[in-house]
Amino acid sequence: MDTKAVNLEIAWPESSESLLKQYSGRKHPLDYKNRYQLMVMVILAAQDSDKRINKITADFFKAYPSMKELADADIEDIRHLITSVRSFRKKSSWLSQIAKVLGDDANIPVTLAELTKLPGIGRKSANVIIRESGIEAEGIIVDLHVVRVALRLGVTESSNPDKIEKQLMNVYPKSDWNEIGMSMSFLGREICRPTNPQCPVCVMNTVCLYYNSRKDSVTRLDEENKKNLMFEEKTPNT
Repeated sequence: MDTKAVNLEIAWPESSESLLKQYSGRKHPLDYKNRYQLMVMVILAAQDSDKRINKITADFFKAYPSMKELADADIEDIRHLITSVRSFRKKSSWLSQIAKVLGDDANIPVTLAELTKLPGIGRKSANVIIRESGIEAEGIIVDLHVVRVALRLGVTESSNPDKIEKQLMNVYPKSDWNEIGMSMSFLGREICRPTNPQCPVCVMNTVCLYYNSRKDSVTRLDEENKKNLMFEEKTPNT
């Protein structure tokens, strides 16, 4: 595991206490009511927005309230209910395959190894299901928000989710794994936005590489502007 990309000068677990205090235990933005709904919504939300999935799944779960009904469903009927979702053809196929394999809600696995054997479920999705199920973590959630936040903080220099997850697992104790990824995700959704991040109110700004490098640049620019202004004031007009 390459730790060279990680800023080891920062005690990340201690520096992240405020972040964990702010977000730990908060339910995932997907509006699920049970593990079956969570699994379906996590699969549908891949490369799509949680907000959209929350809107379209009400009708889906009326039609297929459990794995049993989904297992008996015609794949074209499944597709019809999720046509607004990205890659809906592929996702409807995954859902149909999973339902036929598992057959019952009680058979939904809660280990990383078993979850990632199912079509459409990678490490990120499996980590979400494990975290939301209250099961001991085996990895760390790394979604697009975590990628952005981790890069800006300086925890990593990689944009590869698998590499970021390994680095976070190396930096944080296992007791933090279930919450640190989701906490970074919430921070990215609410504060550390792709554009116009709200750095001054961020609980991580004292250790954030992005914020402090920008702050230093702004300070240096202000100093240069002041020097230029003083020089202009002292220089007589010609």
